[in-house]
Amino acid sequence: MTKKQVTMVTFAMVLANVMAGLDSTIINTAIPAIIADLHGIQFMGWIIAIMLLGMSVSTPIWTKVGEKIGNKATFELSLLFFVLGSLFQGLADNMYFFLLARALMGIGAGGMGSLPYIMAGFIFDNIKARTKILGYLGAAFSVATIVGPLVGGYLVDSLSWHWVFYINIPIGLLAILLSLVYYHEGKIRKTPKFDILGSFLIIVGLTLLLLGIQLLGLTKPWIVASLIIAGLVLLVLFFMHEGGHPNPVVPISMFKNRALVGDFLLFIFSWGAFLAINTYLPMWAQGLLGTTALIGGMTLIPNSLVDVVGTLVVNPLKARFNNRTLLSMGLICILISSLGLALAPQSTNIWWLAIIGTFSGFGVGFIFVLLQIKVQVDASEKNMAPATSLSYLIRILAQTVMAAVYGVIMNVQLAQGVAENSGITMNMLNKLSDAASAKSLPQSLLPTMRNIFHLGLQEIMWCATALLVIAIGLNFIFNKK
Repeated sequence: MTKKQVTMVTFAMVLANVMAGLDSTIINTAIPAIIADLHGIQFMGWIIAIMLLGMSVSTPIWTKVGEKIGNKATFELSLLFFVLGSLFQGLADNMYFFLLARALMGIGAGGMGSLPYIMAGFIFDNIKARTKILGYLGAAFSVATIVGPLVGGYLVDSLSWHWVFYINIPIGLLAILLSLVYYHEGKIRKTPKFDILGSFLIIVGLTLLLLGIQLLGLTKPWIVASLIIAGLVLLVLFFMHEGGHPNPVVPISMFKNRALVGDFLLFIFSWGAFLAINTYLPMWAQGLLGTTALIGGMTLIPNSLVDVVGTLVVNPLKARFNNRTLLSMGLICILISSLGLALAPQSTNIWWLAIIGTFSGFGVGFIFVLLQIKVQVDASEKNMAPATSLSYLIRILAQTVMAAVYGVIMNVQLAQGVAENSGITMNMLNKLSDAASAKSLPQSLLPTMRNIFHLGLQEIMWCATALLVIAIGLNFIFNKK
């Protein structure tokens, strides 16, 4: 491709990362308004979980589709799915349609988030140039996460929550157009037969398992148990099948590398813990302090800013400290945030909330670069690409599972609060998280309702704290230096 073509395709990949970054934080400021408008506080965890579920089951499939029809067509198709999902979410008038549209968006995001890194590997042969481009992609994501809370808060307060999804449509269509016009892919290499059975097993297995987890406390125990057991059985069959397939969906051989397993475990526990802070910090401000969506979203801005700082200071520090020390530093930063929120009283003002959340942003940015480099080194040059892709999938899975778990924790606490306090209903708690809707609630019951919500938030933060303590222990086990 010519220099202009490469530049335009790179811009298309940057736009894809901008949309991914925007959605990762803009949705958090819109959730209170969405659940108030669509009456679905019991589905609050699903809003995050079903997006991550779509990403989880589709990521390995998109990679294999790219091998068959080419990364160009696959990238454009994933963008189209993301745009359509955004459109349908904005048009949703009930929570069920909204969640279906969000699942479609998640499927698109699975390809939109992973394919640019694979495309960059083919477009940029020079390692230094490729590293520079990957830096641009990461920076685009980080900057979008900073802008997301501001844009989301403004759109929700000035227009409506629907516009946090409509904003993706022009960005996505521009990215598709740039790829259509400027991306000229080389000859598609022949690959072994597509693993249809493996794809079926992992998609259905993960879906059943995660549905079972999300339904904890919401339906009969035997239904939950059946879903989880069926999901686990299918995943076991998946791993048995993949071991003998010439073109596996997930390269099982990666799990025989002890160092890589350690890296993956650290990604799982740290990303699962960070999700709690990133999702529930704005809701704390809106539900407990009665702030607007804009102000609630601003609690994440310091977090996102220092995330960028964390990614920049890793390389200078690597020359002075070993991996175990550096990873411990990052994990402790996230721990300060989760433990601080777990201990914070209900009356904690918004400035302290933002300061407490800042530590987790630095820790996550720091750990991401460190672990991503470590994954590639531990995998060796031969397996660097599949290991990088697998680490992306594992991070999504960790967040998918923990989004479901956090949703269950909150649902159980809310149900307990309704049962113990006469006069308070789930519909009233639906309105609590949105400042405008909360004005219609009985003022005498607001302290009790906020106490119920606060207890749920605290339990979520204690769960995140436990994950980080485990991660620190795993760091000492797998990283001797």
